[in-house]
Amino acid sequence: MKPLARFTKGASLVSALVALTAGMMGCSPSYPMDTLSNGSDFARRIHSIYVFVNWIDFVIMLIVLAVMFLGIFWFSTRVGEPGEPSTVTSDIRLEVAWTAIPALILVFITVPTIRTIWATQPDHWPADALTIKVIAHQWWWEFQYPEYGIDTADEVHLQAGRMVHFAMESADIIHSFWVPTLGGKRDVVPGQINSITYTPDQLGMFYGQCVEFCGDSTPAGGSAAAGAQIFANAPCAICHTVKGLTGLSPQYSGTFKGPDLTHFGSRSTIAGSILENTPKNLAKWIQDPDKVKPGANMPTLGLKGKDLNDLVAYLESLK
Repeated sequence: MKPLARFTKGASLVSALVALTAGMMGCSPSYPMDTLSNGSDFARRIHSIYVFVNWIDFVIMLIVLAVMFLGIFWFSTRVGEPGEPSTVTSDIRLEVAWTAIPALILVFITVPTIRTIWATQPDHWPADALTIKVIAHQWWWEFQYPEYGIDTADEVHLQAGRMVHFAMESADIIHSFWVPTLGGKRDVVPGQINSITYTPDQLGMFYGQCVEFCGDSTPAGGSAAAGAQIFANAPCAICHTVKGLTGLSPQYSGTFKGPDLTHFGSRSTIAGSILENTPKNLAKWIQDPDKVKPGANMPTLGLKGKDLNDLVAYLESLK
């Protein structure tokens, strides 16, 4: 983007702000997760509130700046003898103003906000609305179309101009459903059905995002997946934890004596920082920890061959 303007020494702050605002309004960047695009009636309502509140904030800022500059450059330079200090401890008019003005501002913002909430969260929707059942999983989204008997995963197809009703539930933990361009964000909570209803009217492909951290995914197949099972069922899980991994060893007592291995694959060293984190060094460390680092409290697991290689592959995949 080219420079917006070059302000001269005599340019006023208000002129600079107006020029900057006009220049920014002229920019129209396109991002995959664009919250300023209006792809549905829901998104337009939210955007109108956003613009309305920003204009109120802008006007308040101008008033505050005007009063501040008057105090600095006008009232502070008046000539004449100073008067007697006031003996009044409070001014009821000032107290009322300080209370009434913020209250009125909150009313101006609250009323349209509540109207938008009511409009975007209806209790009922037309019978011809497209109903989609959304099931959140670790770590993917399932979309079911009861009307058509179709199931999809991780992508949902909508009809422009037709109202859609998402009925959302979780198969495991808390997730959060969000397609910024279409508007709306809803937590998906186990044992509860939440919903979003809107009419998409913009053609295109829009990216969605789960905005609730639901843990780190574990490998679904291959050596790393087999290594995850070895880790969970071996004594490893007695001393170490990997967030998001289920199926801990029966010997698990709830107290982890060793380091948290959740992001182990991203670390540069192992064994108390005496070895570089490579598959070869990790295998040597697992096979005989006391030989690598005498006095280490890590037991020798006796893993060899494929089991050892699978466990190493799993640990190195934890990034």
